[in-house]
Amino acid sequence: MISRRKFDFVLAAYLLALIVMGCVAIFTATTTSIGDFTATQNNWWKQIIFSALAIGTILLLLRLPMPIFDLLILPAFALNILLLILVLFTPAVNGSHRWFSFPGFNFQPSESAKILTILLVAKVISKQHLSEVRQILYGAGITLLPVLLIFIEPDFGTTLVFMFSLLAMLVAAEVPLIYILLMVSPVVSIVSSLWWVAIVVWILGLVYLLLRARLSWIAISITASINIFLALIMPVFWNSLKNYQQDRVLSFIDPLRDPLGAGYQIIQAKIAVGSGAVIGKGWLQGTQKNMNFLPERHTDFIFSVIGEEFGFLGSLLLLFVFTLFFLRLIHDQGELKIKERKIASAGILAYLMFQTFINIGMNIGLVPATGIPLPFISYGGSNLLINALAVGVVLKYINERGFMI
Repeated sequence: MISRRKFDFVLAAYLLALIVMGCVAIFTATTTSIGDFTATQNNWWKQIIFSALAIGTILLLLRLPMPIFDLLILPAFALNILLLILVLFTPAVNGSHRWFSFPGFNFQPSESAKILTILLVAKVISKQHLSEVRQILYGAGITLLPVLLIFIEPDFGTTLVFMFSLLAMLVAAEVPLIYILLMVSPVVSIVSSLWWVAIVVWILGLVYLLLRARLSWIAISITASINIFLALIMPVFWNSLKNYQQDRVLSFIDPLRDPLGAGYQIIQAKIAVGSGAVIGKGWLQGTQKNMNFLPERHTDFIFSVIGEEFGFLGSLLLLFVFTLFFLRLIHDQGELKIKERKIASAGILAYLMFQTFINIGMNIGLVPATGIPLPFISYGGSNLLINALAVGVVLKYINERGFMI
């Protein structure tokens, strides 16, 4: 039973505020207003239905006994893996196999895989007397399976969410930072291969940090050798690619190289955000949106619609609510004492923050377009339902331990 002394009404209020703001944003994003002509698509009321379903699911989750909740994690994860396999055989949509289509809605199993992977990893790596190496191996092993299946779809952006969540959970599990550095070092070596000076500085810095950690010379030598090999082999691999393959990669990194192709969405999004100025063009008055210059305006690029119609102040208000929401999640995660729940909450916090940063970043041109929606704001039933359910898990953890606001 929900108790006023235990339930975190503050976090629930921030969640509800974001959901309401999302429904309003989807309404204006899917409304075309040109002169006396006004037409609205039906996405906004579908989002309202999914919002009610998400709230109802959270209420059911809060009443579910904790032993049953724990018991369902593994079979639900296994079922989700099966769905990730089956979705690869569905008809392609825009070149990707991501959705199961049902009358009136689509279901994306990669969304539910996020929270289920986090819960299972937290359960496994929180076991007593587990060494740091085994925590890393078990966590990476569990995460790798859905990541590979989602990468095949293909959906590279979502795979990044999994990796970021895993790192956050390992930090929450108190795995030494030097081990986490070893995990991410190959990625840094590949990126640094773009400039030989960066390679030298990075390898020297890595060896210094490993020496400070007092690792054995064998471990240091193997790590340095692997990273040097990756840094040196990348230019060879790059030169072996065909010109059109290189152009695809470069256009992903720098959309301005292909303004009418790969870079079109980001360029139009930046124009929309910039044209909103301080107070915006007004409710339903966004020209980039109304003239259909802005693609995916109710999903991946909904923040651009907010920037265009509500301006800097409207965007700032949304960012302020997100900040309060994440600060409350951080506060609640710090209040949890059970290791498994603390680790799972860290993973949930990380994946929601990462998605928010990436989506807003690509709307203002800071990061390449990756197809990651803005949590609670972008249109999408499965995305909204799973994100709300993830927050519901944190609310359940807090509610179970007893929490005074």
